[in-house]
Amino acid sequence: MSTTEADGRLETRIEADPALPTIVITREFNASPDRVFTAYTDPDLVIQWLGPRRLTMRIDEYDARSGGAYRYVHLEDDGTEYGFRGVFHEVRPQERIVQTFAYDGFPDSVSLEKAVFEDLGGRTRVTTTSVMESVEARDAIIKSGMQDGVRQGYERLDELLAGRESDKGDRSADSTEELRTDGKGLNP
Repeated sequence: MSTTEADGRLETRIEADPALPTIVITREFNASPDRVFTAYTDPDLVIQWLGPRRLTMRIDEYDARSGGAYRYVHLEDDGTEYGFRGVFHEVRPQERIVQTFAYDGFPDSVSLEKAVFEDLGGRTRVTTTSVMESVEARDAIIKSGMQDGVRQGYERLDELLAGRESDKGDRSADSTEELRTDGKGLNP
């Protein structure tokens, strides 16, 4: 799998099988599964990267544990709100997250998502598979422009992960890290 684009940015692969109501998103990050997983589950970090650059985010609830729930809102400058909610069915640290996903604009349409975190030896591949109710529902999501939001969000996550300077140093593989969530990236 190709991991970089011509200009050196990491590639986000988004695939939709014409015969199945699924979207598979694959992306690699220059960070350990621990750091990437933390960015996915800590609301203070999620708010810094999830979604398109033009939107701000408000988190109403984000309890990233098995049985927990979430609700967040993306906001346009003009006050338009896009709300999303779901339930975390399984949260297995550094391995996988299984959750439901629903957009307030289509409250009767819920998808099931599974994100798998694969350790590539200092890098992480995240593969997210989303299953919708129908191919038509999947196509509506794609037509909404979700690809741009996903790509921009992952670029923002790259920036957040790169905010950490200690990766250049010599570190013990079994050392415990304390992660900061103060908007300055993932720092020891």
